[in-house]
Amino acid sequence: MFHDPLFLLVVAAVLIVLFILMLGIGSFGVGGKFHARNANRLMRYRIAAQAVAVLLILIYVYVRHGGFR
Repeated sequence: MFHDPLFLLVVAAVLIVLFILMLGIGSFGVGGKFHARNANRLMRYRIAAQAVAVLLILIYVYVRHGGFR
């Protein structure tokens, strides 16, 4: 499983989404200028990264289960 490059790509994508989400939640909790300037941008980055992660998960499931039989 950990030798599968597609699985590692999926894990990396999910971790990137988690990082962006935690950065956004952290900036929301602290507030200040960083949050005021970057809140919407972080949300857009998270949505884009999440879409890529979901797409990679679907590709992984499709490829590893033999596709349509």
